[in-house]
Amino acid sequence: MVNTKDMLLKAQKEKYAVPAFNIHNLETIQVVVEAAAEMRSPVILAGTPGTFSYAGRDYVQAIVETAAQKYNIPIALHLDHHETFEDIKESIDLGTKSAMIDASHFPFEENIKLVQEVVAYAHANGATVEAELGRLGGQEDDLVVDDKDSFFTDPTAAKEYVERTGIDSLAVAIGTAHGMYKSEPKLDFERLAEIQKLVDIPLVLHGASGISVEDVRRSIELGVCKVNIATELKIPFSNALREFLVENEDANDPRKYMAPAKAAMREVVIEKIKMCKSENRY
Repeated sequence: MVNTKDMLLKAQKEKYAVPAFNIHNLETIQVVVEAAAEMRSPVILAGTPGTFSYAGRDYVQAIVETAAQKYNIPIALHLDHHETFEDIKESIDLGTKSAMIDASHFPFEENIKLVQEVVAYAHANGATVEAELGRLGGQEDDLVVDDKDSFFTDPTAAKEYVERTGIDSLAVAIGTAHGMYKSEPKLDFERLAEIQKLVDIPLVLHGASGISVEDVRRSIELGVCKVNIATELKIPFSNALREFLVENEDANDPRKYMAPAKAAMREVVIEKIKMCKSENRY
């Protein structure tokens, strides 16, 4: 199990992105790592605070460590949209090597102060840090941001932010949102190009569920090295599970009713790896 520094720098150099798939339990972790290993793709397993509350930080850590020992690809467990130093410290102390501190809801100086605290602790323990400037709308886990409270990343502020915090990757707000889109999103590629000119670290695209392959790949050309996918995994998993249980009313064995759900999710994982152009990189 690794941090994300080398895998994202390699992606930056070779013009592809590492997919970051949100996981929730044993089954979703199995699906992601098995598909990534088959595709020889580096992979990031992202867990929100809600996922760790549900499954337990120690349980998730142990499952991912087991997966990392089984497959000869870079696998990172990543703390997605964590908002407190204490939660991040707990996971880093367990051995997690990658964290996103989301202080985007704070004013600029407060955002920087919290991120600096996390960076100092993470780097001292061999972990990498992602942070966000700008704010995405939509819902991620229990975090809901109304459209009126969302705002795009300012390129000049991004340069200062990266220099002062020492983060390893920057999540940018260029028109994506968490959850599925009600209408086709219009990404601000001019803004992304300007950020790329001013910032030399890998950039991260959140809210990629429902974004076209063409738009994701254009984002990669403009510096995006990590693409987050969550909602598009949950929908086929839950739909297939629901369909199986409706058609098999007496089913009571999770080893059987989980199988079609995992298969449906696996198809999307493979599709997104291809979208990110990360297959056959290791």
